[in-house]
Amino acid sequence: MSRELRETVLELCGILDDRKAEDIVAVDVADKTIIAEWFIICSGTSMAHVKALCDEVDEKYPENELTLKRIEGYDSARWIVMDFGSILIHIFYPEEREYYKMERLWIDSPEACINYSHDIEARLI
Repeated sequence: MSRELRETVLELCGILDDRKAEDIVAVDVADKTIIAEWFIICSGTSMAHVKALCDEVDEKYPENELTLKRIEGYDSARWIVMDFGSILIHIFYPEEREYYKMERLWIDSPEACINYSHDIEARLI
């Protein structure tokens, strides 16, 4: 895992946090799948909020860093996936997140996970 990619993950988590995303978790999946190196998983409080989180990342993240290749699920706003190649952002409506339980599928050790809110609080102490 490159330090630059980890910093990019934290930057994307910060954009989501600024827009009030809930339960932001970043998972290092580089050793588990070939589709990405990191998953960022978060929730919105409503379908409008889920879309707003996607729009915020799309608007605020500089194109010269990573290219947004595709957005899936925007119209339904139940589970939006933003594909940046090495990073996939999963923005869930709360019921969908509870149903799919992606954290359980991908997190097999605490070292592979960044709980963004907890990580930020730890840095502030």
